Amino acid sequence: MRIAIVTDAWDPQVNGVVRTLKSVGAELRKMGHYVHILSPDQFPSIPCPTYAEIRLALVTGERLGTALAEIAPDAIHIATEGPLGFAARRWCRRNGYPFTTAYHTQFPDYVSKRTGLPSDWIWPLMRRFHAPSSAVLTATESIRRELRAHGITHLAPWGRGVDLGSFSPDAPPHPAYRDRRGPIMLYVGRVAIEKNIEAFLESRHPGSKVIVGDGPARAALESRYPDARFLGALSGKALAGAYAGADVFVFPSRTDTFGLVMIEALASGTPVAAYPVAGPVDVVTDRVACLDPDLDTAIAGALTRDREACARYGAAFTWQRSAKEFLAALVRIGHEFDRAA
Repeated sequence: MRIAIVTDAWDPQVNGVVRTLKSVGAELRKMGHYVHILSPDQFPSIPCPTYAEIRLALVTGERLGTALAEIAPDAIHIATEGPLGFAARRWCRRNGYPFTTAYHTQFPDYVSKRTGLPSDWIWPLMRRFHAPSSAVLTATESIRRELRAHGITHLAPWGRGVDLGSFSPDAPPHPAYRDRRGPIMLYVGRVAIEKNIEAFLESRHPGSKVIVGDGPARAALESRYPDARFLGALSGKALAGAYAGADVFVFPSRTDTFGLVMIEALASGTPVAAYPVAGPVDVVTDRVACLDPDLDTAIAGALTRDREACARYGAAFTWQRSAKEFLAALVRIGHEFDRAA
């Protein structure tokens, strides 16, 4: 099958959306499918205000349609509710091509935190964007319940996986841990306001706080919390060692739809502390994590969990299964793609 994926989230962004699309794309190619990504780097773009890492493509439906026609896909998936996503949606509707979409991020909550606008003002836009799709791919049941409550009901499951070749308990600890007082409490992810990292940095549990990742809030947080160690964005062996060498992984976000970093931490043998909200309540269990409204209590509880049990649990999440769920949700165009459309 020839699959076109349209996404506003791509390199140089480092986040769960990009990692998911890359990992699933690689699995689909292993299965023999042709996967073509249409992303902002292929079009003129401008930096997103307050978040320069994110590029906003300057593209019309016609230009994107020309690119899609060159691919001649059997199925089209629109991954994000950004400029490219809206352009692809308009073009597909105008030309009668079916497509699927995905709800990767709590976009209304993100916009609310960044602008101060009520999230209820954003939900009509979400309903409008996803309404004509053949299916909206979602990661967890909590998110599906929330979407149904907001009038988005044509949903399909799409889980996440772990690169077990990269993340395991055997990875050597990151060298930055050598001079840190234990326990090592780790956060990995974007350093941005919507991730609620301040809640972690304000926690009172004794030990050392380590932040892996970058983003628009990093400079301010690094200045306000000099006792925390900010390592910036890591990848490969350095990231694997950061996970495996930590004593507890702290996930303070209240707005994620899944939390891919949690299962990467678990696959590395590191237990999870988080709030009992959508994402954590769907992804982890009490055996490998502690969820509590008080983050200090969650950290203390997670530190008692068995690391071998964590590694076994994390290893059950595979990108192969994720790719099969993605493939099952796609809708074939059903007729030869019109290159002149």
